[in-house]
Amino acid sequence: MNIPAATATASAPSPAARRAVRNRQVTAALVVAVASAGALAGAWYFQLVVGLAPCPLCLEQRIPYYIAVPVALIGAVCAAFGRQGPARVALALCGMLMALGAFLAVYHAGVEWAWWAGPDTCSGAGPALGGGNLLGQLQSARVVRCDEAAWRLLGLSLAGYNAFIAGALTVVAMWGASAKA
Repeated sequence: MNIPAATATASAPSPAARRAVRNRQVTAALVVAVASAGALAGAWYFQLVVGLAPCPLCLEQRIPYYIAVPVALIGAVCAAFGRQGPARVALALCGMLMALGAFLAVYHAGVEWAWWAGPDTCSGAGPALGGGNLLGQLQSARVVRCDEAAWRLLGLSLAGYNAFIAGALTVVAMWGASAKA
């Protein structure tokens, strides 16, 4: 059975369509990688320079970013070399990670606004129980609570801003993952 040449070429994507998909996937992956690294840098800045000690929920919110940076870079490399399938999978994984990050941030912001109770670990960790002056250690212990925002700008805490950042990166990653030629 002979297939006419016009029908056979109609199903194959044009070079311009493949290039457009590649550019969209590379762009989305690089935006996710750079913005995730920027969010981590901001968190570390607030911790190390400003002196805001992170609570347990703050630390959990960083995990999706730690994973998304290398996954997004792998997706960018795959897309740059024309491997649309693996790039799509990497971007979809980044989208799911960022959606998880947005969920954690909304949860944390809700704990800060007393909309719901936080986990038991929000009372912070006490000092190591060693020899010496135990009462002095307990009195000087700094407890980091999840239900008290240590910093706010325009009424939003860092968890609130993180919800917006992670939500936007979810959209960007899924936009890149949905690209097809």
